[in-house]
Amino acid sequence: MNIHKITRRTAVSRLGQLGLLAALGPLALRGRAEDAPKPEFKFIVVNDTHYLSDECGVYLAGLVQQMNAARPAFVLHAGDVTDKGEPAHFKAARKVFHGLDCAFHPVIGNHDWLTPTDRKAYVATFPLKLNYSFRHAGWQFIGLDTTEGQKFEKTIIAPETFEMLDDILGRLNRNKPTVVFTHFPLCENVKMRPLNAEDLLAKFKGWNVRAIFGGHYHAFTECQRDGAPITTNRCCALKRNNHDGTKEKGYFVCEVAAGNLTRRFVEYKPV
Repeated sequence: MNIHKITRRTAVSRLGQLGLLAALGPLALRGRAEDAPKPEFKFIVVNDTHYLSDECGVYLAGLVQQMNAARPAFVLHAGDVTDKGEPAHFKAARKVFHGLDCAFHPVIGNHDWLTPTDRKAYVATFPLKLNYSFRHAGWQFIGLDTTEGQKFEKTIIAPETFEMLDDILGRLNRNKPTVVFTHFPLCENVKMRPLNAEDLLAKFKGWNVRAIFGGHYHAFTECQRDGAPITTNRCCALKRNNHDGTKEKGYFVCEVAAGNLTRRFVEYKPV
């Protein structure tokens, strides 16, 4: 066994370095943390897939295959997974999205309700996916239920969502980069925005929100709130069209690098 000896001078020098680090305390540790490379990852945001038939299943299976090629860390779905909220359609849609090579995080859309008061199929298919959060590589993601049953316009975000959001925010860090995703659009002047959308946005005042993604209005829209883009996107459904008359169907690929988030629209072209 080799025993490495150090001189008295080396030992004193090392003890002095430890003493300096102790004196600097958090400053030294923080400096080292800031020097560490920031994580890089990729995620996808898709919305309004409106599963309705076996034909839709084939269409969405191709979508999953194309998304897998991007190698995302996870996929966010901004609501309307199905078109009629039927249990059989949820079962089929879940099977399709199980083909993803990554985690799948949806929020409920108005078309995911079976009746104005029945969302049991969505909850059974995606338990704990109404109002929730998760973390990835130092980033925080918050999914929120902005629906009012099957209503598609002049809606009110439910008190339950605000209560759950207060609980979620109480467990997160306002300084960490945060991404929010909902079904109904939150950007001002966008059609079918909930009547109390401003109340929801006010909850994030002072938070490090980097982006808010929505669906429902099948078109690309964007506005800024405290430096964060609030967007909707074109739908990615076989049986539904875009509200603005555009023909492209697709999704956002979002990339996080050097602490920044960028996004690009990727058109889905079925083979």
